[in-house]
Amino acid sequence: VQLQASGGGLVQAGGSLRLSCAASGISFSTYSMGWFRQAPGKEREFVAAINRSVGSTYYADSAKGRFTISRDNAKNTVYLQMNSLKPEDTGDYYCAARSGAALFKIVYWGHWGQGTQVTVSS
Repeated sequence: VQLQASGGGLVQAGGSLRLSCAASGISFSTYSMGWFRQAPGKEREFVAAINRSVGSTYYADSAKGRFTISRDNAKNTVYLQMNSLKPEDTGDYYCAARSGAALFKIVYWGHWGQGTQVTVSS
């Protein structure tokens, strides 16, 4: 299983970024996909997830109204559109996959990609 995240970068507060995560080695449409982030000196935390079946989406309170998770099963890719970015959104963003329903707890996600760094300047 390979999850390749991309799209991070440096952006000013109020700006936007779109992260992508290309998956291989899994039957993508049968996997729930998630995004997590880890700020410097902090634990990794849940950001957003999209379910495998009907594509229900879930967001951390910090992401609601600003971030949108979506998936393209034909491209085996999950996206995270991030708008109105804040300095506190700074961190390494990781995509993850699990064969069951989307869950918030990190321990339930079995497959992880490498992080893509997001830096939001004030």
